[in-house]
Amino acid sequence: MDKNDINAQTQLELEAAAFRRLRDHLRERTDVQNIDLMNLSGFCRNCLSRWYMEEANEKGIGLDKDSAREIVYGMPYNKWRKIYQTEASSEQNAKFDQVMNSEDHS
Repeated sequence: MDKNDINAQTQLELEAAAFRRLRDHLRERTDVQNIDLMNLSGFCRNCLSRWYMEEANEKGIGLDKDSAREIVYGMPYNKWRKIYQTEASSEQNAKFDQVMNSEDHS
């Protein structure tokens, strides 16, 4: 079987399962800071929650930012920040500024 043999419903199920695995992986890896994700990949948990919210809104589902973040983080965002977020270093902030100002960042 190859990718051409996968029907639309199965593809949707596979994509949803892959999303859940990514979400769960990010929930488990609380040692990885959002700024590190941004600096290395150009996206973070907040980006993922924003994309989730935007897709829900496109479908007429009035999901707000806090609710979308709770779906991704597995708890209220402010609680996650208090427990897991650390102070960013000057190097991390400089790299972040570079990433955010690049043409490739969406």
